[in-house]
Amino acid sequence: MKQNQHIRYLSLTSIIICFFFYCCKSRDYITYYNKVNEIDSIYRMAKQPEKAIKKYRKLFRKYKPLNQERIEEYETYIRISDRYNKSFGGKKSLYQLIPLIAPYWRYKKEDKEFIKLYKKYGIDSLNIEQKIAQWESKHDKMLIDSFVVAIGRDQYNRRSNISDIFENDLKNIELLKWAFKNYGYPSMQKIGLYYKDTFMPMDVILLHMADYEEYYPYFKTKILEYVKSGECPPRDYAAMVDRNNMHHKIPRTYGVYMGYQNITDSAKVNRNRKSIGLPSLKYRNKIAKDFSDSLKTK
Repeated sequence: MKQNQHIRYLSLTSIIICFFFYCCKSRDYITYYNKVNEIDSIYRMAKQPEKAIKKYRKLFRKYKPLNQERIEEYETYIRISDRYNKSFGGKKSLYQLIPLIAPYWRYKKEDKEFIKLYKKYGIDSLNIEQKIAQWESKHDKMLIDSFVVAIGRDQYNRRSNISDIFENDLKNIELLKWAFKNYGYPSMQKIGLYYKDTFMPMDVILLHMADYEEYYPYFKTKILEYVKSGECPPRDYAAMVDRNNMHHKIPRTYGVYMGYQNITDSAKVNRNRKSIGLPSLKYRNKIAKDFSDSLKTK
């Protein structure tokens, strides 16, 4: 009897553990993006940093943090927590941030305040670079090499010859399908943003997938899955959709690709943007202005 009870206990425990990991793995990051936009506005607009810290701390307990371009939510959380003497996890969180800023390290290392923050907790530039080297060593060389070639194909002859464009884009379509099947989405965490001196922006390749009606429905569905998993930035997906809309002479869904101006129904566009985790048009402009101003002061 006791043995049977023990077996049932172990089975129940296993089910609970499996359910826990499944829930964590399948968590929808669109909710995360919208929460970040909400918390960012508390900090940026309402000027309530301590409230923002509490909300960020709660969010990062539930979701593995990202560090999106311009908002930089995880870095912002660490910076303002340090500034207001609030707990943020110390060295552990600072080390967790390193892979998130690693793709931008060639720029980030010029940020004196960033380096100063790490030194305050006993982590110097050499320590950071060692961690970044470890991060890079985990990348799959075949995947990176494939996308170095893909970027070259995409920009070959500045996309001036129609027959070359068509041939090269078809090759990149097959490459993306291969990558999705074997590696998942080729995010910056998997291939970086630079390989030596080659700039590898995935958004450019995705944008051109909107030009092929035969393949576009596949990419529209597949990329949205990667937005939900937190691997593809919502903006990259939105730009692809908006570009396809342009081909059909219909209003832009998200107002991202050549679409910040001349939007007649901003309320509808804002609803669409929120549905994939993008900030409203007005708030996007505020973020862009703040980012531009910050570059002027560095």
